[in-house]
Amino acid sequence: MHTGTCLCGGVRYALDVQSLRIELCHCRSCRKSNGSAYGANASVAAAAFRVIEGAALLREFESSPGKQRVFCSRCGSPVFSRNQTRPDQVRIRIGLLDTPLAQSPAFHFMVAHKAEWETICDDLPQYEGFEPARA
Repeated sequence: MHTGTCLCGGVRYALDVQSLRIELCHCRSCRKSNGSAYGANASVAAAAFRVIEGAALLREFESSPGKQRVFCSRCGSPVFSRNQTRPDQVRIRIGLLDTPLAQSPAFHFMVAHKAEWETICDDLPQYEGFEPARA
């Protein structure tokens, strides 16, 4: 199991999973919502994700049709997102985890949309759009 908190600690969640597949997304929406070069995310079964404290602090923003980004209204931390096309999944933000994680990122995707100032300096697979298994 893994646990995570937002920056202010008001939102706490638990994940009933052993491992996570970390994906690095370079789309404009992830860059804007994280204020960084990319979003470090992992998809998990919605049934394995539980908000254990601070649900009243959560707010949603529809960043694109059918996609809700959920964040802490006190500190602004992006907590997770969900998409109507995949109602059985949520995408958590890896940076909010408080428990150690043995996995390394698996790949970069949406690199056709990466920031012009960013240079990807690792040997992970890179996909111009979505990874082929997801497209």
